[in-house]
Amino acid sequence: MEYIRFENVIPNVFAHRNDIFSDIWLKDVEFVKGQKYLIEANSGTGKSSLGSFLFGYRNDYTGTITFDNLDIHSFSKKKWCDLRRKQIAFLWQELRLFPELTALENVAIKNNITRAQKKKTILEWFDMLGIGDKTESLVGKMSYGQQQRVALIRALCQPFDFIFVDEPVSHLDESNSDLMGVLLASEVERQGAGVIVTSIGKRMQMNYDKIFRL
Repeated sequence: MEYIRFENVIPNVFAHRNDIFSDIWLKDVEFVKGQKYLIEANSGTGKSSLGSFLFGYRNDYTGTITFDNLDIHSFSKKKWCDLRRKQIAFLWQELRLFPELTALENVAIKNNITRAQKKKTILEWFDMLGIGDKTESLVGKMSYGQQQRVALIRALCQPFDFIFVDEPVSHLDESNSDLMGVLLASEVERQGAGVIVTSIGKRMQMNYDKIFRL
């Protein structure tokens, strides 16, 4: 996938409002593979909706979203499954980890399906993010900031053309936030992918090509 385009898109819940001042809603916007984007938002401006639209979880919007000129409204369930395995990676704000499994087991669930990363690489990422001693810890007993790092590692265990990361460093200090940004940027560059990062305050540091206000 080379392009994601929004054409006059607006969530249905906002459709009757006349006070929308956004760089994305009701605009023509293009995200290009290989570019880095930051979306800054306030609470209640549709950030989570945006992610759900891009991942095919929801379609309660007007306007058109296209992947390489194909309207995503027309995609079948099989098409979405293929996209989620091979072309679009997500790190959700709520993380969606399994608390009863260890950190490494959470990552392995995905990597065992995709076979995208070697175990050695995964363990190196754990070490890089300062949680090398947490691989066998139950996720439910880890801090939220530690869980965010596990969720990023899991998100990177697949091929992708675009990766969407929703408030990835909200519970991290500056040092650990920077490490997350370095790892993400490195893997994005290796895959030649595009990255869309969201923030409602604390942003992941990266050399963004464009910054939008939602």
